[in-house]
Amino acid sequence: MKEKKVPVRRCIGCMQSRPKRELIRIVCDKEGSVRLDLTGKAQGRGVYLCPDSGCFRTARKKQAISRSLGRKIPEEILDGIFTELEKYEKKEN
Repeated sequence: MKEKKVPVRRCIGCMQSRPKRELIRIVCDKEGSVRLDLTGKAQGRGVYLCPDSGCFRTARKKQAISRSLGRKIPEEILDGIFTELEKYEKKEN
């Protein structure tokens, strides 16, 4: 019997490849709103991060989120995403 292929994505913070289920997606939709996508199924361009605030800080410092999504993201939106990520991180632990 064939084993099911596990989708793998790369974290834009630490650049490690991991199974898609272990990562959190940040999505930019058609209207240009950027938000955390905990389901991983929202429509739009997405980037993946480990559920770790350290990876988010690294990605933010490198401006990897803006570069990967192809648009400049205001600091206040990144602050909001970071706050949501911290809540999610605490819930996981």
